[in-house]
Amino acid sequence: METAPLKVLFVCKGNHARSIMAESIMRRLARDKFMVFSAGSQPQPEVSPFVARLLKSLNHDMAGLHPKSWNEFAQPGSPELDFVFTLSETAANAAPPAWPGNPMTALWTLPDPAAFQGEDVQKALAFADAYRMLNNWISIFASLPLSTLQGMALQHRLDAIGKDMGKRDDAA
Repeated sequence: METAPLKVLFVCKGNHARSIMAESIMRRLARDKFMVFSAGSQPQPEVSPFVARLLKSLNHDMAGLHPKSWNEFAQPGSPELDFVFTLSETAANAAPPAWPGNPMTALWTLPDPAAFQGEDVQKALAFADAYRMLNNWISIFASLPLSTLQGMALQHRLDAIGKDMGKRDDAA
């Protein structure tokens, strides 16, 4: 029995860096299992040039990737979401719209690479680090046995991905 793809929304403040990377990563990793979107509480006018450069260098399909407001996903006719992952504290502290579909939510915060101050090479490394962390989290999520996990067990797993898995071993 085939099931419809699960609908996932990644949100952050500007929807021009972290959530765009997350959308692109999940599209690549699990296009057959998930329909993926991204949005921001205060979307920027365009995708960060660092993100565009990074995704292109990694051969990601950039088609359709652009910042959009999270309000677009609360309008009549919007897709009924199964999961909403918030990637920034700012978006987490903002009052989100009522998501259609009563999705499971989790907070997977990571530093905003767009806020990094420094030389372009250092900024590019901040974006690459954010990409690496998102890729790890999304890989773990995409490999979860979602058909056997329900309720609190699934919520616990979703929350753990952004907490335990995001910690770096700085001693290495």
